[in-house]
Amino acid sequence: MKIFIYNLREYDEKFFFDQLTQEYGFDYTGYDDYQTVENIPMVRGHEAVSILASECTDEMLAAFADNGVRYILTRSIGTDHINLQKCRELGIRVGHSQYSPDSVANYTIMLMLMVCRRFAHIMKRAELQDYSFKNKMGRELSGCTVGIIGTGRIGKTVIDHLAGFGCKMLAYDLYQNPEVSERAEYVSLEELFAQSDIVTLHTPATKENYHLIDREAIKTMKDGCMIINAARGTLVDSDALIEGIESRKVGGAALDVLEDEAGLYFLNRSGEVISNRQMAILKSFPNVILSPHTAFYTDEAVSDMCRCVFESVRAFEAGEVNPLEA
Repeated sequence: MKIFIYNLREYDEKFFFDQLTQEYGFDYTGYDDYQTVENIPMVRGHEAVSILASECTDEMLAAFADNGVRYILTRSIGTDHINLQKCRELGIRVGHSQYSPDSVANYTIMLMLMVCRRFAHIMKRAELQDYSFKNKMGRELSGCTVGIIGTGRIGKTVIDHLAGFGCKMLAYDLYQNPEVSERAEYVSLEELFAQSDIVTLHTPATKENYHLIDREAIKTMKDGCMIINAARGTLVDSDALIEGIESRKVGGAALDVLEDEAGLYFLNRSGEVISNRQMAILKSFPNVILSPHTAFYTDEAVSDMCRCVFESVRAFEAGEVNPLEA
């Protein structure tokens, strides 16, 4: 069994993949760029390919199938970048990743604290030797009501960790978790928006929740609310967020993911003109933090993601039920 790994990072993933090759007995070939229709013929002779959370079009899926690929393993929790129905038609099985929920949960709380305390603005001013207090007063996270949308592994971990701050916590999920109810109160989405000082997103991207945070949602939020998104960029309507910040309805935002981030995040675009006007506007606001999709990025999480690739292949090949199958 051979696995073709797109976007293999020599400086971190390769170490883990080399170890896993010895453990599982599967060979792999690494390639440092994204999959394209033009480079897919390179995978011939490999029955499995691994990709990142980058667009994988139906044309690419067909090309994979034509070149003998039976398994696609995405090194991401979400699979919204892959047409699963098309994969089923082509006879391709898909596996996704799971990784330590602490990685994103820790990062999310860090972003909350940074927004509450206006940390990014304070440090930018400090770089210019402006050590005054004006426009730097923050809020105490402990006194905020935090609304958590999505109470799966990551959302639940955020709630567990926030409990130590003494926050009042509200939660929303289509499927309620009894363990979450011990620390947070499940409410309707409308009530969560209306009562929360901070809204944080921890749900996968689906057609149903596209632009979950839109103009209407922002209108129903508390004045000065803060929005945290370390889940998927499509959950937040960037134009609506910009309007909310400009009108002072939204008091701040921290976004680790962004609409139309493909072709930007995970790449070095130094010195290039970036054709994403929403990003440029958001970066100009002193109360907005943009980080380049790095909430997951810890040694443990990367190790977990790499292992999921090999574990899915092993389960598929052994004819076992694969809990990571999408």
